[in-house]
Amino acid sequence: MDITSQPQLPVRPIARIAAATARERLAGYPILTMTGPRQSGKTTLARMLAPELPYVTLEDPDTRAFATEDPRAFLRQVSDGAILDEVQRVPALFSYLQGVVDADRRMGRFILTGSSQFELIESITQSLAGRASMLTLLPFSQGELQAANRAVDSVNALLHTGFFPPIHDRQIKPTPWLQDYVATYLERDVRQLLNIHNLGAFQRFIQLCAGRIGQLVNISSLAADAGITRVTAESWLSVLQASHVLFLVRPWFSNLGKRLIKTPKLYFCDCGLAAWFLGVQQAQHLQALPQRGALFENWIMTELLKAQSNRGIKPSLYFLRDKQGHEVDALIQTAPDTFQAIAIKSGETIASDFFNGLNYWRTTLKQHTLVPWIIHGGTAHQNRETATVLPWSDLSPLLDALA
Repeated sequence: MDITSQPQLPVRPIARIAAATARERLAGYPILTMTGPRQSGKTTLARMLAPELPYVTLEDPDTRAFATEDPRAFLRQVSDGAILDEVQRVPALFSYLQGVVDADRRMGRFILTGSSQFELIESITQSLAGRASMLTLLPFSQGELQAANRAVDSVNALLHTGFFPPIHDRQIKPTPWLQDYVATYLERDVRQLLNIHNLGAFQRFIQLCAGRIGQLVNISSLAADAGITRVTAESWLSVLQASHVLFLVRPWFSNLGKRLIKTPKLYFCDCGLAAWFLGVQQAQHLQALPQRGALFENWIMTELLKAQSNRGIKPSLYFLRDKQGHEVDALIQTAPDTFQAIAIKSGETIASDFFNGLNYWRTTLKQHTLVPWIIHGGTAHQNRETATVLPWSDLSPLLDALA
């Protein structure tokens, strides 16, 4: 039985920043495991990294049955290595893969991809600890699109389009693609992880999450509005995180103790997907959308997340907020006692109150060095004493500071 296939690569593939990290990991581990949302470009990157390796997808029912029923024979057919796509579909394979790589410790022999963190991390922890390196690949970053001359030219277009590779590789309209993405991938994956009888209630739950972007997570309120129990809401939120649909940003704590908010905030892994759940059909709809500022903040948070995950760094993204509402939207530690403090503002015109949160926390946390940044929806780039102000179209000075 021939289990290999050759999915077509994009005509003009966009270079991925994570490729350099992936090559380092392939040189030092027998197995590289890439996880991330469906359609984030994992298969394309894997095939570009190792074009000589045969490609096997475990989405194929016959191949999956073969791997499940006779894993030893399956792995004998790829004994020199392979790209195994959606490998979480056959969890039993990991134990047998352990024996294969222990018998032959060549580096970079297998690339595994998967879209469910729960199953992958559990299987690797149990069977492939020390043998496999994990790398999370999120959709394109703004910098990757700019380097390929494929970036959009307005904030509204950016928030509407999002960053999923097929939209940019095929240059197709985002609304129908995202609609199909939700129906084809998201709902199917969720069915595999949860026994959901009312898919409409689940989709309503995600829409409610989209309406709470950048807000403190209130599980009880979310459950009541969705008409489900708190336990169900917690379970669904957990699965959405595992499927790389949502992520939570935790507050940073210090010895200020009770003065600080300790509840996480909620964001989507792609701003275009979030906009779709909010009913945005065209870019111009965003101008009057009440959640436009929240979507802009969501996008910047994903850029900060990608800057870390593309370098193989475990995300350490936080926010600062006290019970009086003094807030810094994003806080990232870059050295002992040194933090990049980022205020995110969707307005085009720089206003004096943009600096309030940064000024307050720089004064309050004098024992730490807070390097202040403001990212806004306009075109101004200013180096002020109180903060470096960056336009939405050029995040490179901040991202360089995170490197």
